[in-house]
Amino acid sequence: MSLAARLEALTSVAELGVHRLPDEVLAELRGLDERAGTRLRLSGEYTVVALAGATGSGKSSLFNAIVGEQLATVGIRRPTTSASQAVVFGPSGAAGLLDWLEIGNRQYRDASYAPELSGLVLLDLPDHDSTELSHRAEVDRLIRLVDAFVWVLDPQKYADAVLHDSYLRPLSAHREVMAVVLNQSDRLAAADLDACARDLHRLLAADGLAGVPLLTTSAVTADGAAPLHDFLASTVADHRARTARVSADLDRIAARLEPLIPKRRSEPALRDAERRLRGALAAAAGVPTVVAAVGRAYDRRGRAAVGWPPLSWLSKIRPDPLRRLGIGHSREQDEVLRRTSLPSASAASRAAVDSAVRSLADTASAGLPAPWPRKMLEAAKSRSGAVPDALDRAVGGTDLGMNRAPRWWTLVGAVQWVLLAAAIVGGAALGVIAALAYLQIDVEAPSLGPFAWPTVLLVGGLALGLLLVVLIRPVVAVGAARRRRRAASELGRRVDAVGQDLVLAPLRAELAAYEQLSTAVQRLSR
Repeated sequence: MSLAARLEALTSVAELGVHRLPDEVLAELRGLDERAGTRLRLSGEYTVVALAGATGSGKSSLFNAIVGEQLATVGIRRPTTSASQAVVFGPSGAAGLLDWLEIGNRQYRDASYAPELSGLVLLDLPDHDSTELSHRAEVDRLIRLVDAFVWVLDPQKYADAVLHDSYLRPLSAHREVMAVVLNQSDRLAAADLDACARDLHRLLAADGLAGVPLLTTSAVTADGAAPLHDFLASTVADHRARTARVSADLDRIAARLEPLIPKRRSEPALRDAERRLRGALAAAAGVPTVVAAVGRAYDRRGRAAVGWPPLSWLSKIRPDPLRRLGIGHSREQDEVLRRTSLPSASAASRAAVDSAVRSLADTASAGLPAPWPRKMLEAAKSRSGAVPDALDRAVGGTDLGMNRAPRWWTLVGAVQWVLLAAAIVGGAALGVIAALAYLQIDVEAPSLGPFAWPTVLLVGGLALGLLLVVLIRPVVAVGAARRRRRAASELGRRVDAVGQDLVLAPLRAELAAYEQLSTAVQRLSR
């Protein structure tokens, strides 16, 4: 992957990692993003190489040998080098780069002095083991900025633990832009020099720096600095140190991020956890209570509509189950203001909802390291405070199908009234006949076979009306069951929408952010 694409991925990780990655990692990401972008824009024709080393290692002597002039102070006092200085080989176009490096002490060498070094900015850093904290801070600052660095060691202190633990081992990711110099080789016999070099190779391998160039030099012998001179010349000619350093920095930060954001994985199966959440929300919203009330209300209204008229008022005097719950009488446009009279969710229901949300977050974060389980739970619960009111509005705004009575109720009700009217007419006729008989007025009532019509109307109207009630009651019960199923489905849909909006949507957004972060980290890695 190209360096530009990796830098774009770095920017994405820094942006997506806000509130998701540790503060120190975020600070490192932002710092690297700024440094890498700035360095790649500045003086691409120059390569910045720093000489670093301890007091007495001969670092400044080597610097002077390469420069060809006594620019750096040489001595045995501590510290010998107290401030960074730079020598620019070639055209004097590195001012902006040196300003960014904050190095004021700078010298220039014409390209004719050492054409093979043209384009080199050579730095002599303060001693990393200086007793002055500011000197060590300067070393640490510039080590993060330069394109390549050369560690100058001496035969007496090349195994110093501070050097290996604080500098060489932490910089193992930058082996491609590093060289190690065993200086003052003139003080050792050939056999002793070979032994020191072998031991230093072993220590470097333990530091993760196997294969890093190891040069033996001397600043006081003829051509003693030649190995370093050749290394610097090849580094400048290669023109890769600048991008190799940025690439190594990206490798290092990618290695640090990978344990925090493991490789992108498929979306976890949340179906079972979502089903438990829907059940818990439905119970907390009182859906079973409302469904049962729908069945009772349908049965009550059906009996009142198709029952025997003289007794149908008994059904009407009983309170309507839905109206007692404050459901089924609001207009659609009032839904935002709608509230039910359902009792508040019990402690057990609230605990069940909380447990379902936690189970959902645990499923979403399964296998992820900290802090992702906590982040997933926070996302799932981020809007949970609005759930009770949202559930109440969802239930109150559900169309339960109870605002329109079935048409057959009207038909059966009309038949009941016709039968009742027939019974009344028959009873009235019988009353008139009885009154006339009392007055000794003989009236012959029309008959239907052996029965008089008034009797047929009275008895038939009453019997058929009551029989119709018996026959219709199972039909009403079937309708009530159907309305309960419809209400359960519609309530479930509305409650599920609340869960999707207030619990699942924030959780899925956090999952999507994780997937984007994981993808960006993979793009950041080579």
